[in-house]
Amino acid sequence: MNDDRPVLLETRGTCMHLTLNRPRALNALSHTMVRLLDEALARAEQDEAIESVLLSGAGDRGLCAGGDIRALHDDARASGRASLEFWRDEYRLNARIARFPKPYVALMDGIVMGGGVGVSAHAGIRVVTERSRVAMPETAIGFVPDVGGTRLLAAAPGELGTHLALTGRSVGAADAILCGLADHHVPARFLPALTEALGKPAGPAPSVADIVQGFATDPPAGELAAQRDWIDDCYAADTVEDIIRKLRESGVPAAETAADELLTKSPLALKVTLAAVRRAARLDSLEAVLDQEFRVSSRAFEHPDFVEGVRARIIDKDNAPQWKPGSLAEVDDQEVARFFAPLGPGGQELGLAPGPADTSARDGQGG
Repeated sequence: MNDDRPVLLETRGTCMHLTLNRPRALNALSHTMVRLLDEALARAEQDEAIESVLLSGAGDRGLCAGGDIRALHDDARASGRASLEFWRDEYRLNARIARFPKPYVALMDGIVMGGGVGVSAHAGIRVVTERSRVAMPETAIGFVPDVGGTRLLAAAPGELGTHLALTGRSVGAADAILCGLADHHVPARFLPALTEALGKPAGPAPSVADIVQGFATDPPAGELAAQRDWIDDCYAADTVEDIIRKLRESGVPAAETAADELLTKSPLALKVTLAAVRRAARLDSLEAVLDQEFRVSSRAFEHPDFVEGVRARIIDKDNAPQWKPGSLAEVDDQEVARFFAPLGPGGQELGLAPGPADTSARDGQGG
């Protein structure tokens, strides 16, 4: 008999094993799942018998494809507010994972996108496999990277994070490790044995980190290291328009392809994303970045590009979104800056960071 609980919880020895259990939806996160994960981590933090936490996804397609995009789309169309409460709890969960005081191992096997990155890439020990495809693909649906993704991408070497944030491209194991999104490569066939080894009985034994390291191998070769020259040069430009111009002028076929990709994304989302990544690099904590992302997500949720992007890419799948504005030249700098402005009184802010996290008063568009 199949267990239809959205999050499965099993304690094996000293390890609490959490399994995202919506395999037909590629384990997309619902609000209920976020709450269940948060409750489980709160319990594990206080339980002295629990020495580590392991996160995995049911099925063989991936850990998590992100938030439940259709539910967010329907809420936006109905001018609802449930999505904002979902993000409020999700971002708090992301912060809890990053600060979790015990070893938290995330098995980032298969597809790991959006919210899936949020519950895994902030972990203390992040494992990818030869099947991993890790991405923050939000610009394709008129949205902006969130769940702490702008901080992760801002910290990637050179301009690799800017490239991934704007294009929304997925990366494999080697490139995920290069970009700081993962730590170890473990072949997928070893995951059952790794899971069993982590459920060790109490008593003297190898550390969790040593156990994972014992299963780790060199990943298949990646692509980004060889592309650093043109990526670092082109994406260092100040604006999206200049980035595209430099990609076009580089004479590198892969750069030309990237320019073509960018022109299919929401122009507004591209400009806000560039600003978000650049601002995230100047903020001093994940909590401050999550506060900023909550502002941006709240504004993006209200903008028609989000509903249109989900319609075109996910619901109707005609891949012909009608963005508003329709070109980069039409995107007003003041509109971009508005995404970062305070949400106003009445508890609308996320409020994770102590003190003001906003940089809009000091900085210009940043993208």
